[in-house]
Amino acid sequence: MQAVEIKKGIYWVGVIDWNLRNFHGYRTGRGSSYNAYLIIDEKITLIDTAKISFKDEILERISSVIDPSKIDYIICNHLEQDHSGSIPAIMEKCPNAQIFTCIPNGLKNIPKFYGDLNYKGVKAGDSLNIGSRTLNFIPVPMLHWPDSMFTYCPEEKILFSNDGFGQHFAATERFDDQVDFGVLMYEAKKYYANILMLYGRQAKIALSALKDLSVEMIATGHGIIWRKHIQEIIDNYSKWAEGETNEEAVVVYDSMWHSTETMARTITDAFSCRNIPVCMYDLKESHISDIVTEVLTKKYLAVGSPTLNNNMMPTVAAFLCYLKGLSPKEHNRLAFAFGSYGWGGQSIGQVEDELKSSGFTICLDKMSIKNIPAKEELENITRTMLQKF
Repeated sequence: MQAVEIKKGIYWVGVIDWNLRNFHGYRTGRGSSYNAYLIIDEKITLIDTAKISFKDEILERISSVIDPSKIDYIICNHLEQDHSGSIPAIMEKCPNAQIFTCIPNGLKNIPKFYGDLNYKGVKAGDSLNIGSRTLNFIPVPMLHWPDSMFTYCPEEKILFSNDGFGQHFAATERFDDQVDFGVLMYEAKKYYANILMLYGRQAKIALSALKDLSVEMIATGHGIIWRKHIQEIIDNYSKWAEGETNEEAVVVYDSMWHSTETMARTITDAFSCRNIPVCMYDLKESHISDIVTEVLTKKYLAVGSPTLNNNMMPTVAAFLCYLKGLSPKEHNRLAFAFGSYGWGGQSIGQVEDELKSSGFTICLDKMSIKNIPAKEELENITRTMLQKF
């Protein structure tokens, strides 16, 4: 449980959660980490903590550098318990330490989490001198909680970004140039899609606040620290926040007796015939958080469901509910509904309604086929799509 020095006198003292596989419905197949940082200066400063279940591990890593009782300041960039949960355990070791949190929401809410401790609120433009270094506070409300903020150290050119630019990615390596870049960027994209997509406007505000800063390292709250590919992750955040999409498609469906699946395959082939890159997902086999990662950057979405008990399939309903909570309404994404049915056929209209309410523009009329699709009906789907796209 050794700390890792990331710059002279600055240490990663976080924890690695190798076994995490689900985070609020988001599948975390590569685990995660809860990153905390210890700065050794005239005032010993800890930036963020970890889940309470890892309190012994974070204390052990801090102890590998310094006696925790010597901590003077604790910066709470975000109240969510995966970042702040170990505050009470650490405060037991350094009861006179002062905790800094964002005004108004951090200062208002932190006593509800951790009771009567020594709190001080900070706002945009406030700075904290800790000796040879200064910490500047940058509120980024709703990225992704009302209390969220960045902390910037100008002397070291480090941005302590908490949830911004993070990934759920467990690794013994700490830096972006020590891991596979493609895997890292995919996990950063997945993190943005499943946690921050809804907050594109707030992400743009946060990015604008960084324009005048010289940043040589982004020390995230989850996953890997950025030091080589900083411009790449910032550029991607800018694209994701703007809602930029590629001329690509996602086809999502569930099927009972393969009829809706047959329609999905026909639709997928039609996109491909128009040289539109496409991926197809069966909701029985694919997790919604993986699908949403693809939806983030693709222009077209086709969603299919048979009718079950006068409704869409529960898997399709769950996917659309999850998507509705994330999809920014101001982005011009195109979608359509399809499906087979035995008698009622209500599901196809329900899917279309949910796509509309999620902010998608309907680009094709509902495609519905009764019972098993005939060759002529599938050919009609293909003709319709080739005429449209």
